[in-house]
Amino acid sequence: MTDFNSSSFQPAMFHLTGFPGQEAVYHCIAVLFMLLYITAIVGNCLVLCIVWADRHLHQPMYWFLCMLSVNDLGMSLSTLPTVMGTFCFHFTAVTFNACLAQMFFIHSFSFMESGILLAMSFDRFVAICNPLRYAAILTHTRILKIGLAIVIKSTSMLFPFPFLIKRLPICKSNVLSHAYCLHPDMMRLACADTTVNNIYGLLAILVTYGLDSLFIILSYIKILMTVLNIVSHEQRLTALNTCVSHICAVLPFYVPIIAVSVLHRFGKNAPLLVHILMSYVYLFVPPVLNPIVYSVKMKEIRKRIFRVFSRDKM
Repeated sequence: MTDFNSSSFQPAMFHLTGFPGQEAVYHCIAVLFMLLYITAIVGNCLVLCIVWADRHLHQPMYWFLCMLSVNDLGMSLSTLPTVMGTFCFHFTAVTFNACLAQMFFIHSFSFMESGILLAMSFDRFVAICNPLRYAAILTHTRILKIGLAIVIKSTSMLFPFPFLIKRLPICKSNVLSHAYCLHPDMMRLACADTTVNNIYGLLAILVTYGLDSLFIILSYIKILMTVLNIVSHEQRLTALNTCVSHICAVLPFYVPIIAVSVLHRFGKNAPLLVHILMSYVYLFVPPVLNPIVYSVKMKEIRKRIFRVFSRDKM
């Protein structure tokens, strides 16, 4: 019997779901998630330590990379308690307010990642299209302001979400579809009109992911036009190579988001497992891939990682 608060028609507890029907292999799934968390946390911490320790890397491009790493750590730590609790200990209960808090942090870090990727595309735009003024435009003060603006914008956009959920009477069920709390998943349990939630959720997505992705595309169109005007083939390749890491970070972030949105609105008949897997990809792939991509593609980071491990061997 679902445990509801009689005064507000809200459940005292939500129950999380891992992979329905796969409970027998949860220990194997737990090992996989543990490896993903370790890779994400160690990789992003390594990037932060390398940039912090080397004064030669105290440049705009690396400061934005540090923002991305901090954000990825936040995303990983937001999902870790409930995901590992579900798959390691079969502990699926989470209080209503704790679920609201986790929902707020997961969506906030997701919105912030989009803003940081936009800032990184602006960094590449200035570096390639206006290299002589690069240092003058992207000063430390301006980078700090950009970071604060991303945080304020993301958290302010997400601030109404918990209140929009809290006003709804939730009486259909208290079982969520994932091992963590998301706004659409909590909203579907309401037995009242969710038009306001749907409209505001769509508005927040368009203002954040929609505008950010549009400006990223426009910046790369301008970058491509500038690169094509470079006479030297070698310089052209060098300029494009500086953008490859960023493109490799943008695609794993936006492609799953688009896929999840399309499935949520048009894939009602798709198997439940597909919805669950795409949601996990959307939350887990970017924090794992970003430090790997940047460590492989950025020569300065790669050299310092090799130096750290060569010291350990000595």
